[in-house]
Amino acid sequence: MRGPMQNVSIARRYARALLDVSGANADQVVTQLDALVGLLSLSPELFDVVSNPSYTRTNRLDVLEKLLPLVAAGTELTNTIKLLNDRNRLQHLPNLARVYRDMVDARLGRVRSKITSAVALSSEQQKKLADQLKAMTQKEVVLETAVDPKLIGGATAQVGSMLYDGSLRAQLAALGSSLS
Repeated sequence: MRGPMQNVSIARRYARALLDVSGANADQVVTQLDALVGLLSLSPELFDVVSNPSYTRTNRLDVLEKLLPLVAAGTELTNTIKLLNDRNRLQHLPNLARVYRDMVDARLGRVRSKITSAVALSSEQQKKLADQLKAMTQKEVVLETAVDPKLIGGATAQVGSMLYDGSLRAQLAALGSSLS
């Protein structure tokens, strides 16, 4: 039986090969790959057509050849997608995209951070946070922001596997547990 670990190792193998061939275009391929996965995630039926081995390779390739120009896929990504199709591995595309992005980030000395705040942050606040996180991690920080009014105030920052919680909700919860 194929478990999640095998799926990640398959994705890692193809991501590593894609990274080897993409060279200086690695960052562009991240963008193209994310756009392709985003496009496929809009329609579960479409993802099923391109990832389900019960469809013929030719049928899947016909659909893919219409999608790849929409994401401005370069030769490296196009060849990888065709290889995945030939080997009935397209169901691993979302994992491959995530693993590949992590590999490119590591190569470029970059870390991704998700900042969730109670209210939308201004561009000045985002830059200040990115600078603080860069100082903490000693890496270039790519920020993704989200708004969650349930935080009441403050923000949370997910940097790699670390979660920094400076939300008012967390502070109130800590206060509540210390009082009880």
